[in-house]
Amino acid sequence: MTTIGFIGLGNMGGPMAVNLVKAGHKVIGFDLSPDAIAAAKGAGCEIAGSAIEAATGADVVITMLPAGKHVVSVYNEIKDSVKPGALMIDCSTIDIASAQSAHDIASEIGALSVDAPVSGGTMGAINGTLAFMAGGTDEALTAAEPILEPMAGRVVRCGDGTAGQAAKVCNNMILAITMIGTGEAFEMGKRLGLTDQALFDVVSTASGQSWSTTTYCPVPGPVPTSPANNDYKPGFATDLMVKDLGLSQEAAEMTGAYTPLGEKATQLYREFAEQGHGEVDFSGIIKIMQAAEKK
Repeated sequence: MTTIGFIGLGNMGGPMAVNLVKAGHKVIGFDLSPDAIAAAKGAGCEIAGSAIEAATGADVVITMLPAGKHVVSVYNEIKDSVKPGALMIDCSTIDIASAQSAHDIASEIGALSVDAPVSGGTMGAINGTLAFMAGGTDEALTAAEPILEPMAGRVVRCGDGTAGQAAKVCNNMILAITMIGTGEAFEMGKRLGLTDQALFDVVSTASGQSWSTTTYCPVPGPVPTSPANNDYKPGFATDLMVKDLGLSQEAAEMTGAYTPLGEKATQLYREFAEQGHGEVDFSGIIKIMQAAEKK
């Protein structure tokens, strides 16, 4: 049994922590939300009174937090309480610079560190089928894999520190772009007289196939488990996609990468959020196409 301090018990972190408990680990959790704490406690997590208390004496410290500034702040807060040789895993999706700062702090105190952002949404967190994109030294990644396994459908070693974050930001930029294209095609197909099912039957087995169609189809009907069949309840909220696309454009600026579609996708998702749809699943971006006419 491993003692794990888990900081951040929200919609993603809470179910992840519960899956670690189910795997037989001792999980000591902390969150600022009383509701999150109550849910984690009810599922078998022990509860700490602070991030420092959660980290003190833990073999592994896992963080799942909203943004890079929160991760760096927590790492600085707990660094004097983390025992030498402990493993620190950050599963948040954050900017590259903050991820590097987290690795640097861990290195300063003699801890192993891994950046391991996830894909799979809240259902993946609940079902223990998340895809982890992991960056760190070989020693740190080897130590992290058995800890991640109860929460994971797949763990991919992406490279050295920050490589996990790099993979996540690239993946989500692709996802945002393909979802917009999928929404455009289904709306155009409807206006051409195609049923959604007919277009799905073609695209899902033809060269236009993508995860955005086969797993997360943005129109009701063809994929019963997609948010489109549940009034676009997330899932993965538009506000989170806006955040991730912002990270993609920060990375593009930092590296000089040319990402015209990523830039346009960022613009469209920001507009969608500003229209009051920030808490709608990101696949709801099709609503923009449904409401628009080509000028």
